[in-house]
Amino acid sequence: MEMFYVFLQSTSSLSLLGALLVLLLVYLKSSSGFTSQEEGKEPPGPKPLPMIGNLLQLDLKRPYNTLLELSKKYGSVFTVYLGPKKVVVLAGYKTVKEALVNHAEEFGDRDPMQVMHDTSKGNGVLWSNGDSWKEMRRFALTNLRDFGMGKKACEDKIIEECDYLLEVFKKFKGEAFDTTQPMNYAVSNIICSIVYGSRFEYDDPEFTSLVDRTNRNIQLAGSPSIQESGITNSHFHDNNLMITVLNLFAAGTDTTATTLRWGLLLMAKYPKIQDQVQEELNRVIGSRQVQVKDRKNLPFTDAVIHETQRLANIAPMALPHKTSQDITFQGHFIKKGTTVYPLLTSVLYDESEWESPHTFYPAHFLDKDGKFVKRDAFMPFSAGRRICLGESLARMELFIFFTTLLQHFRFSPAPGVSEDELDLTPRVGLTLNPSPHKLCAVSCM
Repeated sequence: MEMFYVFLQSTSSLSLLGALLVLLLVYLKSSSGFTSQEEGKEPPGPKPLPMIGNLLQLDLKRPYNTLLELSKKYGSVFTVYLGPKKVVVLAGYKTVKEALVNHAEEFGDRDPMQVMHDTSKGNGVLWSNGDSWKEMRRFALTNLRDFGMGKKACEDKIIEECDYLLEVFKKFKGEAFDTTQPMNYAVSNIICSIVYGSRFEYDDPEFTSLVDRTNRNIQLAGSPSIQESGITNSHFHDNNLMITVLNLFAAGTDTTATTLRWGLLLMAKYPKIQDQVQEELNRVIGSRQVQVKDRKNLPFTDAVIHETQRLANIAPMALPHKTSQDITFQGHFIKKGTTVYPLLTSVLYDESEWESPHTFYPAHFLDKDGKFVKRDAFMPFSAGRRICLGESLARMELFIFFTTLLQHFRFSPAPGVSEDELDLTPRVGLTLNPSPHKLCAVSCM
């Protein structure tokens, strides 16, 4: 019996040793592709550990910052392992544009996060691929345009919603309040009026529950804790249409509302820039309602809105892409089905494209004569096949909501908080929201 136990112990030791040797061989094999320069095929990157990959090297709350630093060491196309999952990262304006625009087909698939796949099951427009994605995107764009996206009818809806939002802000009578919910409700009502046919009151419990839950889910999806009709020959079945509507509702609520909240926070933090915006609005518009056609006559205000989008950087890693076929890109071989992250933060903060990339500097979008200028590296809506399908709606909303609010209110920090103390550190989430804060909105009309 004693010899039997000795045998078991020795066998266990040999098994453990064998397992360790296998892991070591896997580690050496998996990391050899990163360091070998002879083949020159796969993109370089830091050595991964077995099973956990490069997770210990990443700031899991703000991985985009770590990836930005890694790009300085490994170049504009590099590989990291998120656990056992291999990911290729694209960094810098020129590289991201070349991939998403010049090679739109090869880099045009979506790689759904598991939590999103479990919900959508390949339906909708955000996380789908292939013919279903093509049909649903075409369907969504056609119907959004038919219902007024980018047209005068949509502009009228936004202007009408501004009146409701102004009344909410006025009720606080200059006292500090959190802008999150009223801003979310106002922006959400625009997409609601398009896809559901009507707006909702800000105290409607069903509406507020849906908006609040949607924003909570978007926050959770970016946190470190994440991990039929019977017609089989058609993509137009109940599940696909339902997920498409939910995609439009979520995307049409969070991103624009978040950007507007950044805009108001930046106005409170930089009062001299707020002065310039309000001076231009008073001089050009006066007390009448701003319209989209006024944009060309408000270059400084337009520049401030664009700079807010750039600095806010609300989708720093975009949504994950996936290669649809094998491709050799910038001398690196990337296999079909590889997850690809276009690092949008590296585009919006590209030091070779922006004069002052890490500061709030509206002059990025102005020429020497104070006229508005477009910038190629302005890519907050991503690019290529997966560019945001609601871009024209978002641009209209940002312009009308922002200018109308700045016409009516002066924004400042809560009492006892200095401008310098206003925190620009974003809150963790799938999109980058401002950290919790309160602002005062003092009527100036």
